[in-house]
Amino acid sequence: MEGLRKMARCGFVFSGKLRRLYGTKVDLRKLRPMILKRIDKRAQGYPVRAMVPVANEVLQARNVLIHGISTLLDFLPLTACKFCPEIYIGEQGHLIQTCWGYKHRAKNRVHEWIKGGLNDILVPVETFHLNYMFQSVIRHNERFDFDRIPAVVELCWQAGADLQEENLNSSSWNLEAASESVPESQHLLPDDLASTANKTLTAWETLRSGVEKLLLVYPVKVCKYCSEVHVGPSGHKARLCGVFKYEGWKGAHFWMKANVDNLVPPKMVWRRRPQDPPVLVNERKDFYGRVPAVLDLCSRAGAVVPKKYNCMMKLQGLSGPANNIFFGITREPNF
Repeated sequence: MEGLRKMARCGFVFSGKLRRLYGTKVDLRKLRPMILKRIDKRAQGYPVRAMVPVANEVLQARNVLIHGISTLLDFLPLTACKFCPEIYIGEQGHLIQTCWGYKHRAKNRVHEWIKGGLNDILVPVETFHLNYMFQSVIRHNERFDFDRIPAVVELCWQAGADLQEENLNSSSWNLEAASESVPESQHLLPDDLASTANKTLTAWETLRSGVEKLLLVYPVKVCKYCSEVHVGPSGHKARLCGVFKYEGWKGAHFWMKANVDNLVPPKMVWRRRPQDPPVLVNERKDFYGRVPAVLDLCSRAGAVVPKKYNCMMKLQGLSGPANNIFFGITREPNF
């Protein structure tokens, strides 16, 4: 009994198990200098030297990808929906009823197709440009004091990539501006076109794999309810979330860990195979392949597609329901 009293005086109570009571109050004002000092020490470990070549490789692959897609679009037509982000590589758009962009109208309608461009394949994802990773949190009234640049460029900048100051200007990294700087390529031979397609597809794979490696070392946040991305250990405080369903939050973002699809979105498209009809119809959409737009564009130009995409492309799949005939009886399979 005397032992239990001593334990109680020392901060322990006995209720079946020994448990520690933490009743000491902590003065956060005294801990603040210690926390800030620890953050400064943590920042000294960045950028990680081993990841600098990866960041430079990602930037180089991004440039090759932009110029390669711009060249291929001179030979292959691209159509985009007027009311939603759906795109299709071909002269005529498909008839699959997946349009959800009509205002005050029924969903799942046929798309209205117009001519597409580079931004329809490579979706621009921008973020605030920081001077260093552990910079103070951006407040809502400070949002106009920071430039907006592509998220991949910001990630490579924080990873130690070799960038000139003028290259950090958002206008110099505009995709449409980059596509206009590509020289005329109307006289490319089929072999040269296939070579360009292979280089473009390789750059796409290098870009995504490189970003995936950088995300293992550098923290990047994405909003759970919109496409906003922030490169840094904690998200910014600018109230820019455009999801009206959560307007009770006054536009504040709900941050979570980002992945490679948040920085390099794989724009998915329906792919027409040789066994499919000239125009894809809605009734057979379960049989069509659906692949990233970059992959479909490069494969149509003669690029060799990696085997890992065969399942998505459904190369040997049927173009529609098949009829089985047994002893003169026709029966449609139940899928």
